[in-house]
Amino acid sequence: MLRIDILTVLPEMIDGALHCSILQRAQDKGLAAVHLHNLRDYTTNKWRRVDNYPFGGEAGMVMQIEPVDRAIAALKAERNYDEVIYTSPDGEQFDQPMANGLSMLSNIIILCGHYKGVDYRIREHLITREISVGDYVLTGGELAAAVIADATVRLLPGAIGDEQSALSDSFQDGLLAPPVYTRPADYNGWKVPDILLSGHERNISEWRLQQAHERTLRLRPDLLERG
Repeated sequence: MLRIDILTVLPEMIDGALHCSILQRAQDKGLAAVHLHNLRDYTTNKWRRVDNYPFGGEAGMVMQIEPVDRAIAALKAERNYDEVIYTSPDGEQFDQPMANGLSMLSNIIILCGHYKGVDYRIREHLITREISVGDYVLTGGELAAAVIADATVRLLPGAIGDEQSALSDSFQDGLLAPPVYTRPADYNGWKVPDILLSGHERNISEWRLQQAHERTLRLRPDLLERG
């Protein structure tokens, strides 16, 4: 079972996303467990504050090291963790191979960035990996944590009814997925490609691979360059 502990100042921002669809089904099956922890529960400040002004006079507020350290220490006292991840705009770019790797682990902590950022000592001493979901800035790392959890948990064997479906997703083989169609075969004169109606599995597989290459070359040529 994969356990993901998410440390956040806004658990309500992602609580719903973690308890529906595939994520909820995986938890119901005992394949995964996703727990939210409010960092305000780990502060000694009587107003439950977890941020303060930055040294040096820069604008914005900074997440303090004490509540983060206390939260991580409390979790580590109960089990060993494979990764302690910080969601940061300047972290590694999250991708499908990274999701595949995370899905093979047992215990993960994800610290959601917030405010102007976190006290840098957190990144120096408490974090094992920094991950970004894109070259843009979000209000907080909660949405990024939800993305990481969703992309990772859906890969667990049994999380999806048809496990082959996950293997044919975009990016699994370095290519975008080919076009998909369903009934009716003819809608207002817009027809499904004849090859998909032929029943010839080999020809269909070759067509799908060709389409995947063509779509990747047209839409994401950078993926082919990486390969």
